[in-house]
Amino acid sequence: GIAWDHINVFPTFESYVEQFKIFVNQIPDGGSLIYCEEDIEVKKICEAVSNNVIKFPYNIPQYEIKDGITFLINAKSEMRNPIAVFGHHNLLNLQGAYLVCKQLGVTNEQFYNSIQTFKGAAKRLELVGRSEVLMVYKDFAHSPSKLKATTDAVREQFNSRNLIACMELHTFSSLNENFLEQYKGSMDKADEAIVYFNPHTIEHKKLKPISFEQVSAAFARNYVTVFNDSALFQGYLKQKNYKHDVLLLMSSGNFDGININEFGKSLIAKADKAIANQLFIEIKNSSFDFVPRIR
Repeated sequence: GIAWDHINVFPTFESYVEQFKIFVNQIPDGGSLIYCEEDIEVKKICEAVSNNVIKFPYNIPQYEIKDGITFLINAKSEMRNPIAVFGHHNLLNLQGAYLVCKQLGVTNEQFYNSIQTFKGAAKRLELVGRSEVLMVYKDFAHSPSKLKATTDAVREQFNSRNLIACMELHTFSSLNENFLEQYKGSMDKADEAIVYFNPHTIEHKKLKPISFEQVSAAFARNYVTVFNDSALFQGYLKQKNYKHDVLLLMSSGNFDGININEFGKSLIAKADKAIANQLFIEIKNSSFDFVPRIR
């Protein structure tokens, strides 16, 4: 996919897109060009290639979701294969990988059998821990397109759970006031959206300060909780009353010093303990009237 990013290197969208044009035009005659035609910019570039290449456009493969598990449907055999990764963007990447493997002589059966054990890349929708009460995922998502793809993926996969999406504005692009508006709608699928940024990081990158109001307005949803203090951000998540939730922690950093794995697991343990204590109290406070029976 092509989505504008790295504005310190590519100051305009056109300069960013140009790099992809340069790449496809360097493919030698007889080479293969595998591309996702769902992306408008990608499709325009690839269809305009004039050199003698073999084109393999693709779309999302057939799939279904059952009980929080994605099943890939083999187009030829109609078999349903459970996979560990999920989300529209991951399925598109998977289809691209399938076409690469086909060029290398990998059979359909080999591909569908092998893909079931692929757990995804580190920090890309990586499961930190889970229980019936709370599931925690971490992701490197920071640019608007990645943030939206990740949030949408979790919403689709676990549509019966309450989704709390947290992201850190951490990169040069994301902390630039002129780029903030690109985040519009990127967390719309979350039940609760939380954004964190550190003013010292902005100073370090020699950018103009941004305000809570600017950040909230940029995401253009009814309500966004904004923090610029890591301790307050952590405290807010610690005090929440989790019941049937998914917590998504997205950052190319670490929310200023948080060990995300340890933090996520501690939240799960605390949530489980709170539910257990609540259940114990409810049982203890229940009154049972026993009426003796005389035969």
